[in-house]
Amino acid sequence: MSTNNNASGSDRILKIVVIGGTGLIGKKVVRSLLDLGHNAIAASPSTGVNTISGEGLAEAMAGADVVVDVANAPFFENQAVLEFFQIAGKNIVAAETAAGVKHHVALSVVGTDRLPDSGYFLAKLEQEKGIKEGGIPFTIVRATQFFEFVGAIAQAATREDVVRVSPALFQPIAADDVAAAVVDAALGAPLNGISEVAGPEKIGLAALVRRHLEATGDKREVIEDLQAGYFGTFVDDTSLTPGANPRLGSIRYDEWLSQALAAR
Repeated sequence: MSTNNNASGSDRILKIVVIGGTGLIGKKVVRSLLDLGHNAIAASPSTGVNTISGEGLAEAMAGADVVVDVANAPFFENQAVLEFFQIAGKNIVAAETAAGVKHHVALSVVGTDRLPDSGYFLAKLEQEKGIKEGGIPFTIVRATQFFEFVGAIAQAATREDVVRVSPALFQPIAADDVAAAVVDAALGAPLNGISEVAGPEKIGLAALVRRHLEATGDKREVIEDLQAGYFGTFVDDTSLTPGANPRLGSIRYDEWLSQALAAR
């Protein structure tokens, strides 16, 4: 998944704590880091590490070189998700500072700074602000939407078996490609800035949902609607697509979908 071997150009084995290490991206990041010979720790409530209560956080970070945060909020109500990222962020920075962590890597979302009407994106922006002000050298990796969530996008936009979706362009990406970008960021020097990663092709949101439903035998009708928005906020062709010179994943949607359907 990744070809980068270490953070400093040496052969030193790094201790890397992966917050959210049991989730979709986190599992892939941990596995890749272990395969590369590093000491990767999956930190999540299920492994005894809770970034909200602080339980197990100091113990997990003791001796850590790098912390990777790929955790997502377990809910999406505006105030709740904002509080999640604020509290977790403060607790993580405090534990990193005490442990002498040298690099904080966080997974964020392309479009975070362009969708002010979305409570979730505002919360992610607040998370990024806390990282920048936290005093730990950092790299923020902004990724476009994952292929794995196209079905959920369709479900959220469904009313009485009709899926009303914006035709705005976006550039979705496979979780494997996201994880590879996060791993390389963790093993590289801190950017003290933001990098972007996206899929290899741009496609209209409605067109991709239609392609997904057809491939899975779903008979729901897809209607393109410029006003349909994206999880409650208006989007256009620039909202969910990366800026200049993003890192591009290698996996195309049709290839991923074929493999996902075969795995079923």
